[in-house]
Amino acid sequence: MGDGVVNLSVREPFGVCARIVAYNHPLMFTAAKASPAIAAGNTVIMKPPHQAPLSAYRFVELVDGILPPGVLNILTCGVPGSQALVAHPQVPRVSLIGSAPTGRAIMKAAADRLKHVSLELGGKNACIIYPDADLEKAARGAVGGMNFSWCGQSCGSTSRLFIHESVYGRVLDGVMKHVRNHKPGIPTEPDTTMGAIISRAQMEKILAYVEIGKQDGATLACGGKRPDDPKLAGGFFVEPTVFTNVTQKMRIANEEIFGPVLSVLKWKDEEELFEQVNAVEYGLTGSVWTTSLANAHRAASRIESGFIWVNGAGPHFLGVSFGGYKQSGIGREESYDELLSFTQSKNININL
Repeated sequence: MGDGVVNLSVREPFGVCARIVAYNHPLMFTAAKASPAIAAGNTVIMKPPHQAPLSAYRFVELVDGILPPGVLNILTCGVPGSQALVAHPQVPRVSLIGSAPTGRAIMKAAADRLKHVSLELGGKNACIIYPDADLEKAARGAVGGMNFSWCGQSCGSTSRLFIHESVYGRVLDGVMKHVRNHKPGIPTEPDTTMGAIISRAQMEKILAYVEIGKQDGATLACGGKRPDDPKLAGGFFVEPTVFTNVTQKMRIANEEIFGPVLSVLKWKDEEELFEQVNAVEYGLTGSVWTTSLANAHRAASRIESGFIWVNGAGPHFLGVSFGGYKQSGIGREESYDELLSFTQSKNININL
């Protein structure tokens, strides 16, 4: 900067940060989302989901005495409490894991004070199977990517399965075989592979989408109802569900259901495929199954999503930025990017 001049760029914490998290991974979200903000020097008000607050309470019991008082705070509340938290003048940094409508509402509320906002929102993610793929692995991976283990209640679930017409029957047979291995049940029973839906309202929403799929002309290949097991009659359980003969114009192929509902679509022309894959307002994850490196790179570059698997679906990777395009969010998490997003940059120029 010149003789006798020192220039420093530093990063400083915001102060009080609010993190609002979703119900599908309440314990993990409480721990993982508090950590980068605290590591950057902030204090955190963590707002766990009102449907599942108990694990957050247990977490702060376990870490009691490790952090100084007031560094990590748990606030359980409904929508009015969240609104007050977002609007508070002493909370300059807000983040959400949740739905796109909730994200838009937070953006609007935060705009009054120009708050720094990051959003990890929903998805209507595509799994694409090329004819040259290892079809057995692809069928198993397509089912794994749906996250049936937690009833499809995951923003990253690959809930739209695009199978090339030349291998459609073979892949679909494999998908149906693996889907039937999933069984809703009591969590403490060893053969249970699926638990319950989070609430009655969410269960009814999922079942309503099943009816919408039927009305729009899709074929219900399996599931689509509550289990017949009388032991589960009092719980919010839904069978793993697969629709075939789905077209991209149907609501079940465009709207996030957040439940165990897989829509299967057939494709032939690659250009038309990418048009359909990118036709939704979301862009969180995507999965590509192929043995061709050219197919892999071309598909990964054409899919409008922030997190792509090739010959895989589901896992996150340590230190890798996770986040979406379009209505799937703003910002990146699970990485150094997330840590830096909880700091603000300051430049200091010193004439010695």
